[in-house]
Amino acid sequence: MNNVMNAITHVLTEADGPLHYREITKRALASGLWKTRGTSPEATVNAHLSGSIKRDGSKSPFRKHARGVYGLATAGSSNGAASEDVENDDSSMSYTEAAVHVLEEYADGQPMHYRDITNKILELGLVETASKTPEATLNAQLHMEMQRREKRGEEQRFDRRGKGMFGLVSWKPTGLEGQIRKRNEEVRRKLHERVAELTPEDFEILVGQLLTALGFEEVEVTKISSDGGIDVRGTLVVGDAIRTRMAVQAKKWKNNVQAPVVQQVRGSLGSHEQGLIITTSDFSKGAREEAQRPDAIPVGLMNGQQLVSLLIEHGIGVRRTTHDILALDELREGEE
Repeated sequence: MNNVMNAITHVLTEADGPLHYREITKRALASGLWKTRGTSPEATVNAHLSGSIKRDGSKSPFRKHARGVYGLATAGSSNGAASEDVENDDSSMSYTEAAVHVLEEYADGQPMHYRDITNKILELGLVETASKTPEATLNAQLHMEMQRREKRGEEQRFDRRGKGMFGLVSWKPTGLEGQIRKRNEEVRRKLHERVAELTPEDFEILVGQLLTALGFEEVEVTKISSDGGIDVRGTLVVGDAIRTRMAVQAKKWKNNVQAPVVQQVRGSLGSHEQGLIITTSDFSKGAREEAQRPDAIPVGLMNGQQLVSLLIEHGIGVRRTTHDILALDELREGEE
């Protein structure tokens, strides 16, 4: 059994009961029994647990109790429920998260073709899919993620090496590209700080600007004295056919937004309105659960990091500078 499996087993042995894989990861790293340079340790733990159950069935030392929640198998326990749970589970990893796991654990620092990555993902059972062309799906999702992160000024996870080969950016030695990434991360951090330093009134105006850039119409920043808990209203129009009225509360906070705020926003919604909370900080677990409560109107949540990403994507508070950097490429087009 490798180090991560030893650490998982130790954590679950010491625990009072089943744990979510995120908590297992936290305790495994804190115990010092497992050390990793990987950028997604939680995905690695989830992959090992789900892979063990799917691969070994009743012989696996682990059992799945709920979505993302695992425990140790007990003597005489039936694997029927666990197997059925795994087969019908909708919490399998995304293609891109699975690709990160495969590259970190099996590539030995060398780029892999997306077909080989796909084969390993399917072999490990990391992704549940009915697609007849999973290789094409992975290739498309890798490219889409890279394009989206470039637009938002976010650090890339994948490095395209040509001819369908992909590696991880974290493998690359420091150099010009490393300096660019470091510079961009510094700009992101400073932009976040500047947004947090705005007055509440200016922050609401900024949120209005962002909504307009996102395609909202009829954007209106409400009066401070009579906003009823709603700071900005607007209508998202899609293709002149879909019109969604949105009521937004802007929270320029240092502390995490709690569940009562979500309830307040929901109670302030007008007829046919949907709610959205935008904060410079983040949301508590209770707030996220309340926002998605099945028997209530869902409320969208946007934390500080997501806010900064959208500001960068739409050129609000930042500007892009472009320099031509030459790099060798293939002389003949090859199969991707």
